[in-house]
Amino acid sequence: MSLSRENAEQFARVLTESLPYIQRFTGKTMVIKFGGNAMTDPELHEHFARDVVLMKLVGMNPIVVHGGGPQIGKLLDRLGIESTFIDGMRVTDEETADVVEMVLGAAVNKEIVDSIQRNGGRAVGITGKDGGLVHAKALSRPQKEGEKTNDFGLVGDVASIDTDILTKLTSSGYIPVIAPVAGGQDGHTYNINADLVAGKLAEVLSAEKLILLTNVSGLLDKQGETLTGLNTAKVEALIDDKTISGGMLPKIECALGAVKNGVNSAHIIDGRVAHATLLEIFSDEGIGTLISNKPAESGN
Repeated sequence: MSLSRENAEQFARVLTESLPYIQRFTGKTMVIKFGGNAMTDPELHEHFARDVVLMKLVGMNPIVVHGGGPQIGKLLDRLGIESTFIDGMRVTDEETADVVEMVLGAAVNKEIVDSIQRNGGRAVGITGKDGGLVHAKALSRPQKEGEKTNDFGLVGDVASIDTDILTKLTSSGYIPVIAPVAGGQDGHTYNINADLVAGKLAEVLSAEKLILLTNVSGLLDKQGETLTGLNTAKVEALIDDKTISGGMLPKIECALGAVKNGVNSAHIIDGRVAHATLLEIFSDEGIGTLISNKPAESGN
């Protein structure tokens, strides 16, 4: 393929503007939770694949953790298995756990691997079970007022992580693509929230960034404006005054936990935007909500 003079000049300009970020993040680990519209829209799916391939090409170590709620729901509906949710989490019995492992560990995982490899990358799809990466335990939390139960079945929490397999893959030039299912000491397979797995992996790996793709522009204030340049104290204040609530709260808690435990910054970004991941990394303005331990200010 040949470039016109105009396209070559544009490419050179973009590359020059990106060089400071490339130099800053060479050799750094970026843990990315891939979900939402970016997963289900074919064009956005391809844009995401190109983003992580480019990140690897310029010397970063992207690690992808993916969800797959819509795909799981579709197959459960086809099989006539009813889904029940508590706090946005799918209550998981043995039958549902089998479907979750099949959809996440096989169909969805391999789609992402195929997409990355079509775009010039080298990817390996794994689950939390592979190489003893993630060890699970049953999710447990106090029962809330009005709830009939706090028994989530085979919904899991992260008990421990062994990153040996990830170190071997990334050092050999591969992009790991991780499905968030893992085995427990009790012999059961657990369905774990992908945000939670991504956050815990980022902590253990001392990642430079944790990036969570969502279907909103980021964390919104009470007027509907996107907030960014936040530190942990500001986020905790927003939780206390109920600005952060509902479905966004678990995602924010994952990001907050990661930043408090050694991750340089966490980013909640709009996966509906083409090349959202690169735009967040390669610009000072970014396109979503940034959380760090630095004094609150705008920028990446």
